[in-house]
Amino acid sequence: MNAPFFLNHMFITETVRTYSIIYYTIPHEQSINNEDKTATTMAQWQDLLKLDSVLQGRVSQLYERKFPKEIRQCLCLPIESQDWDSAAVDENKASICFHVLLECLEDLRNCSVQENNILQGPNFSGMKDYLLKLEDKPLNLAVILSESLKEEKKILALASEAQSCSSPAMNQTWKELDNNVNELKKLTSEVKKEMMLLEFLNENLDFIQKTWPSQVEQHIGLAKSHAVVEEECLKRTNLITQKKQMVLQQISNILNLAQKIVATLTDVELPEWKRRQQMACIGSPADASLDHLQKWFTTVAETLLQVREQLQKLQDQNKKYKSADASSLTGPMAEIEKFTLSLLTKLLANALVVEKQPIMSSLPQRPLILKTGVRFSVIVRFLANLPEFKCLLKVKPVFDKDVEEAKTLKGFRHFDFNKDDSKVLDVDSLCGGLVAEFGHMSLKERKARTKGSHESRLLVTEELHIIKFVTGFQHAGLEFNIEASSLPVVVISSTNQGVNAWASVMWYNMLSAGEPPNLSLFVDPPPLSWQQLSQVLSWQFMSVGQRELDEDQLSMIRDKILDDPDGLVQWSKFSKNENAWIWIDGILDLIKTHLVNHWRDGSIMGFVSRERTKVLLQEKQTGTFLLRFSESNKDGAISFSWVDHCNDDAHVYAIEPYTKSELSVKALPDIIYNYSLRAERTHRNPLIYLYPDIHKDAAFGRYYNTPETPATKKIKDDYVKRNNIPTSDNPTPPPSPPRKMPFMDMDMDMDMDTDITLVDLLDLPELNLFMSFQEASTETNFETNFETNFVDFN
Repeated sequence: MNAPFFLNHMFITETVRTYSIIYYTIPHEQSINNEDKTATTMAQWQDLLKLDSVLQGRVSQLYERKFPKEIRQCLCLPIESQDWDSAAVDENKASICFHVLLECLEDLRNCSVQENNILQGPNFSGMKDYLLKLEDKPLNLAVILSESLKEEKKILALASEAQSCSSPAMNQTWKELDNNVNELKKLTSEVKKEMMLLEFLNENLDFIQKTWPSQVEQHIGLAKSHAVVEEECLKRTNLITQKKQMVLQQISNILNLAQKIVATLTDVELPEWKRRQQMACIGSPADASLDHLQKWFTTVAETLLQVREQLQKLQDQNKKYKSADASSLTGPMAEIEKFTLSLLTKLLANALVVEKQPIMSSLPQRPLILKTGVRFSVIVRFLANLPEFKCLLKVKPVFDKDVEEAKTLKGFRHFDFNKDDSKVLDVDSLCGGLVAEFGHMSLKERKARTKGSHESRLLVTEELHIIKFVTGFQHAGLEFNIEASSLPVVVISSTNQGVNAWASVMWYNMLSAGEPPNLSLFVDPPPLSWQQLSQVLSWQFMSVGQRELDEDQLSMIRDKILDDPDGLVQWSKFSKNENAWIWIDGILDLIKTHLVNHWRDGSIMGFVSRERTKVLLQEKQTGTFLLRFSESNKDGAISFSWVDHCNDDAHVYAIEPYTKSELSVKALPDIIYNYSLRAERTHRNPLIYLYPDIHKDAAFGRYYNTPETPATKKIKDDYVKRNNIPTSDNPTPPPSPPRKMPFMDMDMDMDMDTDITLVDLLDLPELNLFMSFQEASTETNFETNFETNFVDFN
């Protein structure tokens, strides 16, 4: 065994031993120690698990088709403890890190076997098989984990920023609420102690009063002390009365504080949470978690129930010991009881919320769009999480309950659920709250509209509906109904309506807040300010590509769709007549499908006008290029423009935009890497530096599908691996004059709608021998970049 291998083996063995000790001997919650660097490494994954569902969805998207999330969670400790950034550029380090993961996985499996927990544990065999596929490519694994850990930190930073930027006032309110709730618990604890003391005093007095006469009969001399005993009993009676009055005053103080907290929770915090949830539904990084609200609702509900319990004990004591002051306390106690019930009713009537808005699994990033006949899910939660409420409430969904628009709007459609799907609120093992999950809901139209007979004032994608969740509360003498409403949903009947439906969802939720919902908003839709629209558009790019739009990009979009001097965007301009949203959505889909890594990395400038492209590039060195989205292709397409210098003149060229279908055949980094300009029999790649001055290999190198060298090519069945190279004819104009080639006139529109641009030609030897460029230009389809198989038969 050579020395380096032996040292690496020792390192791996010791590392695995350390991880195993930490993982199996330190309790899960106690394994994070601020003074122990190794133990703190699990903090990142644990913090991710505490995020709200929207941000957790982004984490899931981060690992989708990239790396199994199960391995990330199971091996969170060894993954977070290693330096993947260094491993990503050092194959030896990458190999060491890989074997650490493999050894840790095996160690976890062995421990699971010893604990006879193999069936309940994760799929160790499947995870091991996945890792073994990467044994020969440890650098690939290192790059994936290095990038993923960085993106996780960005998501955590977003959550932290959203919380800190939510407003100092909100943070101050939360601190005050925490203090008030803690004070409530303290006061309630003191009342319990006073009630115990009252019980003790009553028992003592009762004992003296009952045993004193028999003591007098047995001991005649004690009769002289009769007056003293009566006086003592009177003192004790007065003390008990004072204690009762003090307890009632303490309870009044508790209720006054509880009233303040209940008003804050139901009138301030809950509506603000609902607004944050609205924004989170359309892509905002706002914190929509319910942890704080559940804690406060639960504590206040528990306090009010305990107050009722102490009042009942006080009444029982009065009856049991036949207190002389019982009649004088009846009125105040009745008022306190009534006040307690009113607070408890208000609190619990608002405790049912829609935690997860209606969402189809086929559109995970676009909730509130439902398609008839397609399953969707909803989660409701009861915020007062007390054991006595478990399985107490049965929740029933009702579609468009008490919706006036169903009666007043002509052509308004009516829907029913395909089946009765009532659920009982039970404790959820993940969140620890009382939850009912409706996972198999679907809709059917009650009566299809006949064509032309019931024309609606609204398009299908502008018609808004709600789902209400109703239940009856019966507990401890209380009885009332509880309702919770979803945000307005759009019901579509065809998948191609989804794009416009999402425009309606965004528009409504940016404009409307509070209850009752305005379901007739699109009868006369108010405009959005550019500030509102730019914000929600930026959120869409963050949701899809983990990178928001910057000011320059937003400025380009603003110039394209805004012509109002007051900065207002009309609904008809955005999603009806000119439908700018269709163009933007096409680009979002392009990013999601083919360009997410490059958008996230900042390699794509994207939204930059043709004029601005020329200004940015003409001062740069030859070979500098940038990537921009097509302004005319509604389905989403991307082009690159580059600069070339000739006779001290800068010429900016643009290539015909690549569409989704073309990018599904060849990835953008490979197009950039292999792109070639052909002049006679020579080829050159004009793309050298990504704007402003980043070498293309530094920007895209890790994404290249690098072709094999001739020495490593594998010959099978007489076929030799070939490469497809996108090419164009060299556009560099002749020395004099530089602008005589009409298709190189930079004053012309560089987009493919208005000028003749460069195209990718077939890179076939036969074509070069028998066809001139002019012939190829007439016989080749310039709309697509063909790839042709070339077979060399031996």
